[in-house]
Amino acid sequence: MCLAVPGKIVSISHHTDVNGDAILMRSGKVSFGGICKEVSLAYVPEAQVGDYVIVHVGFALSVVEESEAIENLHYLQQIGA
Repeated sequence: MCLAVPGKIVSISHHTDVNGDAILMRSGKVSFGGICKEVSLAYVPEAQVGDYVIVHVGFALSVVEESEAIENLHYLQQIGA
């Protein structure tokens, strides 16, 4: 079974190579109820600070509406996750 968890993007890092050119390693700090983790944002180039994303094994897979993210977090709290 796979579990993807919603989190809120609090900052975004734009990585560059030695020449200063942008590379496809966009990442950001995502807050999961106050615990922040570095997450790859490569699959969600449209994501911005303040957006909620669904994260699985360190990769943000999609951007979701805040109401949907909060509802999912509420369900996770109910089952004690």
